[in-house]
Amino acid sequence: MTVLSWPARLRRGLGLTRSLLIYWRPGRQRGLRRLYADFIAPGDLVFDVGAHLGDRTAAFQGLGARVVALEPQPALIPWLKRLVGHRPGVTLLPCAAGAAPGEAELAVSEATPTVSTLAREWRDAIGERNPGFRDVRWERRLRVPVTTLDALIAAHGLPRFCKIDVEGYEAEVLAGLSQPLQGVSVEFVAGALDIAERCVARLAHLGHYRFNAIAGEGRRFLWSEWRSPEATRQWLAQGGEGLASGDLYARLDAFPRPEEQTR
Repeated sequence: MTVLSWPARLRRGLGLTRSLLIYWRPGRQRGLRRLYADFIAPGDLVFDVGAHLGDRTAAFQGLGARVVALEPQPALIPWLKRLVGHRPGVTLLPCAAGAAPGEAELAVSEATPTVSTLAREWRDAIGERNPGFRDVRWERRLRVPVTTLDALIAAHGLPRFCKIDVEGYEAEVLAGLSQPLQGVSVEFVAGALDIAERCVARLAHLGHYRFNAIAGEGRRFLWSEWRSPEATRQWLAQGGEGLASGDLYARLDAFPRPEEQTR
């Protein structure tokens, strides 16, 4: 077991405090439940991949869903248990998700635990491509267990919705999925929009999806009409309107209308 130095413990404490203030601030849960009410109904199953401190898990559970929440950072597990682990229907798994089961190296940022990542190439390049990451440091490396979405489905059932926020590893998570889900969200970050493009392509391969986007930690969709995979990938290729970050939402459409194929 690694013993952290006093400065590292201080950075971790400050990082956790910052996350608690951001993700558990008053009123946030109400906004999250409004956002996800169109995707989730009581009794649905939801996967929260990259649960962090469980604010989205809490919102899903607050809508009556059963939630399987994954978080590979050992330092966050006690907080997750305290914040959401006692809630009925919540299952916490101390692991990551990826393209294949096994183990992977997690790079941990003590000062900003929300950007700890398994994506080595993303980590190496994002500071040069996105000013918001310029001062981020990943001080520690941990070996963590990795599962797949397919394995989670085999163990827990087919989710109605799956949220994926794993700092540059989203495409690898979707590579471990072999069937369409009703709803999916993936994070996108300026300087690495090619990863979001790969996610759109993967989902389009799995089923007929339409897409929308939310900027940053907002609650409102950017587009009045949901867009085709082609239009969404074009938006990303053109820079995503210069947004620093956000989330793409994908909604399965079994019978897309012809006019939506290129919109």
